[in-house]
Amino acid sequence: MKTPYTHIYNVLRLNRFIVLSVIIIAFSSSMISIYQVRKVYQEMLDKAFAIDSNGMVIPLKLTDKKEHLVVESLSHLDLFHRYFYDLNTSNYESNLEKALWLGNQSVDEVYRQKREDGVYNRLLQYALVQKVTRLDSKIDMTKAPYAFKTKVHFEINRGSIIDRYELVTSGELIRVDRHFPRNPHGLLITNYFENSLKKLNDEPR
Repeated sequence: MKTPYTHIYNVLRLNRFIVLSVIIIAFSSSMISIYQVRKVYQEMLDKAFAIDSNGMVIPLKLTDKKEHLVVESLSHLDLFHRYFYDLNTSNYESNLEKALWLGNQSVDEVYRQKREDGVYNRLLQYALVQKVTRLDSKIDMTKAPYAFKTKVHFEINRGSIIDRYELVTSGELIRVDRHFPRNPHGLLITNYFENSLKKLNDEPR
């Protein structure tokens, strides 16, 4: 026999079913929205930078950075070597600080060794000008970390005398978060070594 209570129970069950359905749908929609937002965010991270013809990174232009990894890697090495070796009495502190942002502790160890050897003191004492004249980098992009070898030609101006040198360096590149303006390419030099140094004074430029 049906009573008013039976009708109320049916209504309550229906209401509970509707409430649970709404909660489940809302929760599912929220999860889907969060997933979509994260997906769009990751895609924007991969496509939020462009590279101009000189290899410099320009933010906020959509492009696929993977297509330009080789260009960015070469530009990163060029930037680092010019900061680290293109020195004079007025710029050496700022250049070295910028260079140290582009590598890990292996770069810092080379810097500390040079400082202990008096390289920078001689630069100041004799007002030397050390200028990079040519860079040639080779990178193995087949697997990460990306091994590289760079030939750096630089000259040291001692007033009336100019000494020219060829330095061969090597190391590896790993990908890190971009940091404007300190590390615009999102790459870091690791396992950095100065392999050889030879004087070129008796050789043609």
